[in-house]
Amino acid sequence: MSFGIFNIPVPTNEPVKEYRPGSSEREDLKRALQDFRGVETDIPMYIGGQEVRTERKLRVSPPHDHQHTLGYFYEGEAEHVKQAIDAALQAKQSWAKLSWESRAGIFLKAADLIAGPYRARINAATMLGQSKNAYQAEIDSACELIDFLRFNVYFADEIYRQQPNASPGVWNRQEYRPLEGFVFALTPFNFTAIAGNLPTSAAMMGNTVVWKPAYTQILSAKVIMEVLQEAGLPDGVINLIYVDGPVAGEVIFNHPDFAGIHFTGSTAVFQKIWATIGNNIHKYKSYPRIVGETGGKDFVLVHESANVDEVATGLVRGAFEFQGQKCSAASRAYIPATLWPQIEVKMKEFIGELKIGGTEDFSNFINAVIDERAFKKITAYIDEAKQNNEVEIVAGGNYDGTKGYFIEPTVLRVSNPTYRTMCEEIFGPVLTVCVYDPTEFEAIIQTVNSTSPYALTGSIFARDRYIIEEVTQKLQNAAGNFYINDKPTGAVVGQQPFGGARASGTNDKAGSALNLYRWVSARTIKETFVSPKHYGYPFLQEE
Repeated sequence: MSFGIFNIPVPTNEPVKEYRPGSSEREDLKRALQDFRGVETDIPMYIGGQEVRTERKLRVSPPHDHQHTLGYFYEGEAEHVKQAIDAALQAKQSWAKLSWESRAGIFLKAADLIAGPYRARINAATMLGQSKNAYQAEIDSACELIDFLRFNVYFADEIYRQQPNASPGVWNRQEYRPLEGFVFALTPFNFTAIAGNLPTSAAMMGNTVVWKPAYTQILSAKVIMEVLQEAGLPDGVINLIYVDGPVAGEVIFNHPDFAGIHFTGSTAVFQKIWATIGNNIHKYKSYPRIVGETGGKDFVLVHESANVDEVATGLVRGAFEFQGQKCSAASRAYIPATLWPQIEVKMKEFIGELKIGGTEDFSNFINAVIDERAFKKITAYIDEAKQNNEVEIVAGGNYDGTKGYFIEPTVLRVSNPTYRTMCEEIFGPVLTVCVYDPTEFEAIIQTVNSTSPYALTGSIFARDRYIIEEVTQKLQNAAGNFYINDKPTGAVVGQQPFGGARASGTNDKAGSALNLYRWVSARTIKETFVSPKHYGYPFLQEE
């Protein structure tokens, strides 16, 4: 066998295509949309490289056109979870032994496949299955997933190159082993890139994975598996199953070879998983790695010195892109009374221009929320606000679930800064505004810090540099990703590693080497070239 120390291609962020009228990418995407619309896609599970189908078929439909059928997936049972674990453990030894450059080559090829022949297909699947418009799909399922794959390869190489110092007569070295056992990846509906990153980042470091996506993301999950298979991922390295969460958890969290979970989802579910793992800790061969990014109640704090147009733009984009279904979405804003009248006018102007409808019409900025359950939860907040004397409906407030789960971009103004829509995660197109007296700015900083249990993202809009520094320091624990004069969404891999603390997760920073460290177990090796041949030390000698 030949050996070499290989240099990984230096990654750069994938350019975002604009999908302007007449562009080739726009035409490609339209064709891909028609292709998915024209057939009912068969979506099997993938266990040990085999397509697995069951008697229980569940329907997939666009959230913006829930009467249309995109296809069917096959729901599994506990037995399929066990099969996936067995497949992962069977593949483990060969995958862990595979040379690093060979593993890296698979994921670099997957990135190029998404950048090229699969770009329109994965974007179309995301647009239809998750109701994202063309731009939101592009920055997610294409660009961010490509970036995760390329940058994670680069970060992994950096980790492997980090070695301890040597001393005379001794060679110290460190190897980064995969975890002992299998990793469970539990992924959400809202970002195709997250669904791709959670299993692949662990696999990249030599682990084998059982992957359970959200049922509302299964169409694009299938495309991810198609890409990985074409890129040459060996059978059993990543096993894709569609099983009810509690059923999967009962098998996985009781298995002695459970080595870790890579999770994005709700805080309540993550806390329950954590408690279950703690209760079962005596059953495992090793202490499982628990990595999770959960909820957010993300804030925008506006100072008197801020630019009105910048604030209004940041709030509309931050709160309403992808219908507010981003864990980083702007959900609560604190605006000085001196600026509120101007910001209110500008926001109403922008919101009045936003078109609402299906993703196939590229002129629609707002699409549907993900499913009926989300629709009912979000609209319940709006209905309650309409009945509350402490709340003013500034914009929106209407909804219609007849054809699709459509909710207008809604802005609430509250007189009580602890009203529930200022505190609770809604995960929909609802922004709540608290207008404060500018003389009480110091107090409002504390309100921002203490109102919510979450600490994912937040931002400050100000031109006064002293204010920017003060807020940055005082809110240092209120957000894992903090933005200055920008909306609190849109973290880019390699530029803004993503994650929050408090009730928002373990802050292991997806899109950085910090996350990859969680999927290795280091072994230090000391080799002594000339070993001692007697137990004695010089200090034992008599004078």
